[in-house]
Amino acid sequence: MAVPISYSFHNLWKRRLTTILTVSGMALVVFVFAAVLMMAAGLQKTLVETGSSDNVVIVRKGSTSEVMSGIERNSASIVEMLPQVAIDAEGLRLVAKESVVLIALQKRGAEKTASHSNVVVRGVQLQSLPLRPQVKIVAGRMFRMGSSEVIVGNSIAKGFQGVGLQGTLNWGMRAWTVVGIFDAGNTGFSSEIWGDVDQVMQAFRRSVYSSLIFKLQNPDDFSAAKTSLESDPRLTLEAKRETRYYLDQSEMMAKFLRILGMSLTIIFSIGAIIGAMITMYSAVANRTAEIGTLRALGFRRRNILIAFLVESLLLGFIGGCVGLFFASFMQFITISTVNFQTFSELVFKFTLTPGIFLESMFFALIMGLTGGVLPALRASRLKIVDALRAV
Repeated sequence: MAVPISYSFHNLWKRRLTTILTVSGMALVVFVFAAVLMMAAGLQKTLVETGSSDNVVIVRKGSTSEVMSGIERNSASIVEMLPQVAIDAEGLRLVAKESVVLIALQKRGAEKTASHSNVVVRGVQLQSLPLRPQVKIVAGRMFRMGSSEVIVGNSIAKGFQGVGLQGTLNWGMRAWTVVGIFDAGNTGFSSEIWGDVDQVMQAFRRSVYSSLIFKLQNPDDFSAAKTSLESDPRLTLEAKRETRYYLDQSEMMAKFLRILGMSLTIIFSIGAIIGAMITMYSAVANRTAEIGTLRALGFRRRNILIAFLVESLLLGFIGGCVGLFFASFMQFITISTVNFQTFSELVFKFTLTPGIFLESMFFALIMGLTGGVLPALRASRLKIVDALRAV
């Protein structure tokens, strides 16, 4: 004969104060756990959505990012003539040679502290725009090729000084005029500044490109293009799908955030588990006579054990729901951090995924179960006679 679940609900409601305190502790732990995972997921989502599965990124073999890569002009010409490169309606090959450099800009609101952060400047060609359809000019206009004009991502425009329309930036021994602001959605391009690739390379005394981007004529042609490039003895290049390339860019930072989150959560969870254990031990002590009565009515030891475990699991479930409820509001927050691969500023949002929801609820239930096992065992082992003497 099983003890009704309503019995467990009734006992939690009867001890409202201790229940609220225990649930609050668990909710805080789940909030921290979920928030850190949401941060890592948001970072990865931002970088992965930066790429397209139809696009291929070419960098120097062994380079971990475009900043560290270098591609000679003759190598770029070989890549440009690959048969797998798509051709547009006007007969132009959809391949772009790009240069990526870092500059330091002062953040908004940091006039007194002189806080600067690295920002990616991407030298692009006209072909770069068809390859990145998510990039839309939302204010001003596109820069003119061959000029010292740039356009900036909206995240940069919001977070840094001097990058508004008609603003002037001084880097590379040149004055650059901001003529447009673009929105690239929830992608890493929103944290970049774009200008003409030839002008950027001249300003920074560069003679090699950082990367090449091209669109596949057929998405299934990637393996053939990769094999052709990486087996060519004239080239020391590496090909990756753009989505894979940006996923690799986020891997180090996301791993660091997960390790940090797990470390903090484990430390905090110890306190939450102790709190749940104290609550359940208190419940057992206050309900000794009640337990004896249940045993006298025919309920077995395992029924008592299960009843107390259900109570502790309910504590964990409620704490998990409360923690996730408050964590969900983190999705409205936009933060910026340093991308460990490029050491540049990257703006992204917290992202709550079904996987994070399930992991957080599982963790909350584990906390509740761990905190309730010992008190439940004690309750189930009480002898009927000894328990009834407490009446």
